[in-house]
Amino acid sequence: MSSVPSAWNPDQYNRFAAEREQPFWDLVALLAPADAPVVVDLGCGDGRLTAALHDRSGATSTLGVDSSPSMLAQAGGHQGPGIRFVQADIATWTGEGYDVVLSNAALHWVADHRRVLRQWSEALGPGGQLAVQVPANADHPSHIVLQTLAEEWLGSRAPADPVATNVLAPAAYAELLHELGFASQQVRLQVYGHLLSSRTEVVEWVKGSSLTRFKGVLGPDEFDRFVAEYRRRLEHALGDREPYFYPFKRVLFWGQRPG
Repeated sequence: MSSVPSAWNPDQYNRFAAEREQPFWDLVALLAPADAPVVVDLGCGDGRLTAALHDRSGATSTLGVDSSPSMLAQAGGHQGPGIRFVQADIATWTGEGYDVVLSNAALHWVADHRRVLRQWSEALGPGGQLAVQVPANADHPSHIVLQTLAEEWLGSRAPADPVATNVLAPAAYAELLHELGFASQQVRLQVYGHLLSSRTEVVEWVKGSSLTRFKGVLGPDEFDRFVAEYRRRLEHALGDREPYFYPFKRVLFWGQRPG
């Protein structure tokens, strides 16, 4: 089952749009040129990058898939000829005949990547390409402090850190791509250095992503208190550094089926 939170705030997420966008384009750069491909973007969010991908790839058609109603409400503004969006769980999504299956910063929200990636790969036709990017920064204080606080605050109700729980080591993705029959592949771990104005901005970053999973567990007032305590602890852990250099690790991997 998917653990993707439903309480996404597109404006908060896009507060760091430029920083979040770079890994997406690095992922797209791994794709081999294809003639008028049929594309699916799994975990498409607000659809802005999905539409850009459609144009950049020269796609015949592009489908954006996401589980968040708030994100899809904004994605509707990018719908047009050849581009459509649907609400669905990427953990159970199936398809067929796609030339490109792409997922940027979404797969970490679901468990059992071996099963899910096998399912996604089965949606590809001959010569089809799979391209995925996931965060891999569970060892950064932004995650460690949050998970420690969650376990103290919520006990057994604390949701697990999906990055720590679900994301595999880069070599494991390489082995899996081989097992799934991809003839060509690239897998890499990359550190993106984000220069933020202050350590407090790290909290604002996390509010747009990992903190969203607590909104369904805590009421609005308790969530605000939780975030305030997280901010206090994280600022202490990060030290007094302004601007703050936020090193963010991500795994990018790509594979292409035999033609």
